[in-house]
Formats: sequence, C-alpha cells, structure tokens
Amino acid sequence: MTGAAGVTTRRVPLRSLLFVPGSRTAWLPKAEAAGAEAAILDLEDAVPEDGKAAAREAVAGAVDRAARTPPGAMRLLVRINALDRATGWQGADDLRAVARPGLYGIVLPKVSGPEDVTTADRLLAWCEREHGLPEGHFALLPLLETARGLREAYAIGRAAARVAHLGAVTAPGGDVERAIGYRWSPEGEETRELRARALLDARAADRPHPVAGLWADVADLAGLRRFAEQNRALGYEGMAVIHPSHVPVVNEVFSPDAEELARCRRLIAAVERAQAEGAGAVRFEGRMVDEAMAATARQTLARHGGG
Repeated sequence: MTGAAGVTTRRVPLRSLLFVPGSRTAWLPKAEAAGAEAAILDLEDAVPEDGKAAAREAVAGAVDRAARTPPGAMRLLVRINALDRATGWQGADDLRAVARPGLYGIVLPKVSGPEDVTTADRLLAWCEREHGLPEGHFALLPLLETARGLREAYAIGRAAARVAHLGAVTAPGGDVERAIGYRWSPEGEETRELRARALLDARAADRPHPVAGLWADVADLAGLRRFAEQNRALGYEGMAVIHPSHVPVVNEVFSPDAEELARCRRLIAAVERAQAEGAGAVRFEGRMVDEAMAATARQTLARHGGG
C-alpha cells in the first residue's frame, strides 16, 4: 500500500498475535508451534523494572536470530515501553535496540495522539536507513489504551503510512477499562461500540488488517470463541492473544471454512453469468446479489487462498 508520505509497504492479514514476555524469548518456538501468525515480544508490562535492560538485550538477540534463519510463517513484533519522559525514554532505547533486520514491526503502547505515532515513525525511518532497509519496512501497531487515543483513532491511523493492524484491544482490568471506566463482562456488550468505532476509524484511515483483543481467561476457550466471533462479525481480521492455547481457536474463527469459500465461488459465478446476460443483479440462494457482493467474495478468496 502507499501511504500519505509516499512510503510503499506491503502488509498481510494477521489472524493471531501472541504476546510473549520479553524475558522469555525461549518461548518463541512454542508460539510458532501453536500456529501464531505473529509473536509480540513484550518489553513493557510483562517485564519488571529491574529486568528491562536484560530483556531488551534478549529481545534484540531474538530479532538477530530471526534475521539469520529462513523466513517462517510467524512474524516478529516487539512491544516497547512508552515513548515519553515518564519512562526515562526507555521506549526510544527499546526501539533503537530491536528495529533491525528480522523484525516485522513495533507495537507502540499508550498512544494518546498522532504526535506519538509521528515520533515513532521518525525513529523507525532512522533505523531503516541505518540498517540499509527500505523506507516503511517496519510496521507500526499503535495501541489505543487511553481515552484520547481511542477518540483520535482516525488521526492516529493517518499519522504515518507504516501504521498497520490498528484496532481496539480491550481486556478486564487493563489500561482501557481504567481509562474509560466501563465494567468488563464476558459478553463484551460494554465495549462493542468502542471496538466498532475504532474499527471504523481504522478503515476510514485506510489502515490494513485491523486486529482486536484480548481474552484474559486462559481456560475459557468457549468464551474466547464467542468474543472472537463477535470481533470477526464487526469486521476485524484478527486478535491479539495471551496464551498459546488461544491461537488455534482464533485462527479458526478468522478463517472462512470450506463451505464459505465454496459459496463465494458460486456467488461470483452467478453474478458473472447474470452480467453476461445483461443483468446487474441476480437472485442467488434466496438473496439478491450484484457486483458489490461479488467483489467482496473475490476479496475473501484472494485473502484466504481459495481462488
């Protein structure tokens, strides 16, 4: 895709993004074995203050190893600390240490507005030049964890061409619940509108492949499935998750099954036959369909290898 600054990048849908503590890089093979399409090595909340320097070094080593091995299915991201004075600019040190070949992107926490994205974008561009990488190589995933950040999701999405996978990540007792003041429930009704609005902003800002999350109850896979299905129904393309056991459920929910792909092919064929006969719309399996529905079906087939 081409962004506002002329940066050309290519992002792919990510159904599952599994958080892994930055101090536990040895767990990465487990994440890949679970089928995670991305692993997020966490240098922020998952690492105690006195362990952050060691974790940063371990994560940089993991990124270097990824650069030396044949490309796999799992992409590697790093959640850095916030880019602000309150953290002693730890986030800037994190970013400079890990933004190198082998890294897919940076997860930027507690984004309050487009200025945070602009700062990260400039730092990443500097790292790309330093390592001889093309402009826009690193993806940027801003986390909307403040009230202002959620309110300005559209501006955040438009702030840099490298922004990808933008969406609302909600969880019980986390930063978003504290910022907004809702009371979390397994049904998710209190955050549905929030997630829908963030998704609309991401789409309007032309940000590719939005993701949602999180489901915090490790053992409740049925609840996870319901929440994932709700997010898919809203229009999200993937979810951030916290445990390897969640990955197969989320991957399944965000993948069309064989019958859905077959229906897409039948719908396209029906519309194309109607067009060949001079009709713009046609009755198909009880519904009226036209070129708009056929375009959606073609997109589904293209994204999920069903073409």
